[in-house]
Amino acid sequence: MIDFRPVGYAIGLLVTAFGLFMLVPAAVDFFLDNGSAGTFAISALITVVLGGVVTLATADASLVGLTIRQTFLLTTLSWLVLPLFGAIPFWIGAPDLSYTDAFFEAMSGLTTTGSTVINGLDDLPKGTLLWRGLMQWFGGIGIIVVAIAFLPTLKVGGMQAFRSEGFETMGKVLPRAAEIASTISVIYVGLTVVTAVAFAMTGMNFFDSVVHAMTTLSTGGFANYDASFGAFKGPPEYVASVFMILASLPFVRYVQILNGSARPLLRDTQVHAFLVLAALLVVVVAMFRIFDEGAPLEESIRESLFNVASILSGTGFSSEDYGLWGAFPVVLFFLMGLVGGCAGSTCCSVKIFRYQLLVAAIKSQIQKIHSPNGVFITRYQGRPVGDDLLGSVMAFFVAFMLTLATVTVILSLLGLDSITAISGAATALANVGPGLGPIIGPSGNFSSLSDASKWVLSFTMLIGRLELLSVYVLFTIAFWRG
Repeated sequence: MIDFRPVGYAIGLLVTAFGLFMLVPAAVDFFLDNGSAGTFAISALITVVLGGVVTLATADASLVGLTIRQTFLLTTLSWLVLPLFGAIPFWIGAPDLSYTDAFFEAMSGLTTTGSTVINGLDDLPKGTLLWRGLMQWFGGIGIIVVAIAFLPTLKVGGMQAFRSEGFETMGKVLPRAAEIASTISVIYVGLTVVTAVAFAMTGMNFFDSVVHAMTTLSTGGFANYDASFGAFKGPPEYVASVFMILASLPFVRYVQILNGSARPLLRDTQVHAFLVLAALLVVVVAMFRIFDEGAPLEESIRESLFNVASILSGTGFSSEDYGLWGAFPVVLFFLMGLVGGCAGSTCCSVKIFRYQLLVAAIKSQIQKIHSPNGVFITRYQGRPVGDDLLGSVMAFFVAFMLTLATVTVILSLLGLDSITAISGAATALANVGPGLGPIIGPSGNFSSLSDASKWVLSFTMLIGRLELLSVYVLFTIAFWRG
């Protein structure tokens, strides 16, 4: 029998803290006197009271010795419960959404997906825009902690390959998560400040600099304007591109750099692969635009760099409707969204290291076919890869493709056209943001979709953000019997 009290206590603390942070946009709206401060004050009160009640009711629980099953529950329920409360300000205040839309927006924010159902972002109160940015910022640091502290321990999707990366001396899961969070937070906050300053130096006002710094470092992609990043042409695109790429790298490497060693970063093969792939894609897209459309050189490089960095990292900002660039870029951007950045970053999707392990496994199998008596060992980062790790990665790929197909079929049954259904399923599962086509493409949003489609996509975002298998395990009989 699972003891739910430690899980409830941890979630209660998270919800209470989440409610207290709602006072920040409340203070901003109060200071600006735009009449929306009460929305966040009421939302904060509801969230803090309910979170506090759960915390007090489970206060006798111990967080030190969480079991594997409790950790699975805590990981999934945290990402399910927080959007329930994060949706309240959208529901009872500006922009006065239905709860379905409010939950979709909150889930998109906390999973750093970046898909939106809100029209008229330009006219929203500053507090609402700040709350959207804060949710993505929290989601970014949250997923780093989950990726470094929880998923390797739970052996989800091959993440056990990073079990000893940088934090091998730490103890139980919760104490380790707390230590990792405190260490990573310093770096995360520092990079956010640097990003905001860089944006301000390119001409953004203070508020836009802060919000877009949070949604850039979290690779979330929420913007303050309906035009997304199209409202900031020129130098801000270069700044955003640089920091989206930096956010796509393993944050544990930044910890090691602060400790005086840059060698792990320089020798990390997934970093090499990500940077080479990003550079190659930028060149290919820029060359296509120059020779196929006759676009100016600087504009081609800038727009290609920005949009490739945005989609490859899963940020989801758009500065141009790349759907108008032609069939080749559209297909390329769709496939980019299924790649993702490095493990231990704020990125989403499949991740570079899984493709590297897949290629290594295929290479090993080919060698065994033409030399059946030979001994060929699959290696990653110079270390032998065990069958359990390869099996975990293969299981992830199969689960990813089956989930993508299933969600696509469900969305089609709910009335969406094939392009919207396929790209909607992919962008939700990979937590990228924009889909394809005139409805949910870079120049559209998800507001016109049915409520049923929005709920399906909301839970798909959750499944994708938590690497699929950590959610699916909760639906097995063995999990609850163990």
